[in-house]
Order: sequence, then structure tokens, then C-alpha cells
Amino acid sequence: MTPVPPALLYARPGIVVTTDRFTVGRTSWPISDLTHLHVTRGPHDRLAVRAVGVSAVMIAAVGLLLGFTGGLQRLTAGAYLALGAVGLLPVLLAAAGARWRPPPYELWGWHRGVQVLLFSSDDERQFGEVSRAVHRAREGRRHGGRGDAPDPAAQFWRPGR
Repeated sequence: MTPVPPALLYARPGIVVTTDRFTVGRTSWPISDLTHLHVTRGPHDRLAVRAVGVSAVMIAAVGLLLGFTGGLQRLTAGAYLALGAVGLLPVLLAAAGARWRPPPYELWGWHRGVQVLLFSSDDERQFGEVSRAVHRAREGRRHGGRGDAPDPAAQFWRPGR
């Protein structure tokens, strides 16, 4: 009896998921060794976080400077409105950073007793396809074997001749 080659579940440049292995770049893991798979979101973009932090610190510094020098009493209503609008700048920067540079999706799992980052992508569609393929491969392993054996219930019934 010849061994059946593993079924291909997902294949794109640099990412291959079969019923036996999960390969990303030059790193490859046997599916049978992967346990405790879970999905998280990675850290926010460092540039966006720094922009929000710097703008918040600058606005707070201007507010403190005006408060200590007594300049707040001499401001007009228009100036107060402008300060309020500028106070929204960190919030707007945070929203824009989350929209334009969202945190990546990450697939984590345990491999031989060590938690490892298996896959990371900021493309939600690609990440969903890869994580579903890995979960399908794990389910095939869990339900008795390689996961690529044909399901007899899924085949058409044909009368015997």
C-alpha cells in the first residue's frame, strides 16, 4: 500500500498548510505538534502610538503653561473653542492610526511545550483563510488520522452492476 500524500488545505507564496504541516516562510511545524491554538490582535503601530503620546503631552504642556501664567483668564471664547478642538487631536490621531495601520491578527499556539507565534497578518481575509486551514488540519488529526481520507458519507451512491 502506497502512502497517501498530505492534502493541501492552503497555499500562497510563503504560506503552506497541509494535513501534516504548517509552513510560514522558512519555519515549519508538524500539525500533530500544535496545540492550544488561539487568535489575538498584535500591538498597535508604534508610529501611531508615539504621535498620540507626543500630541497629548504637548497639549497638556500648553494647558499647564497657560494655567500657571494666568493666561486662561485672558482668553476669549473663540480661543477656548480652539483649545477644545486641539484637545481632540490625540483622539483623532488614535482613530486614524487604528484605521490606517490596524494592529495585526496573530495566531498563537503551543509547540512542544513552548508558546510560539505561528502566523501574523494585517490582512483580515488572508488571516482568516490561514487560521481556518490550520484548524481544519487539526480537526482532521483529532478525528482519526490524516484528515485527508475521503469521507464515505460525502460520496455519491451508485448502484452495483
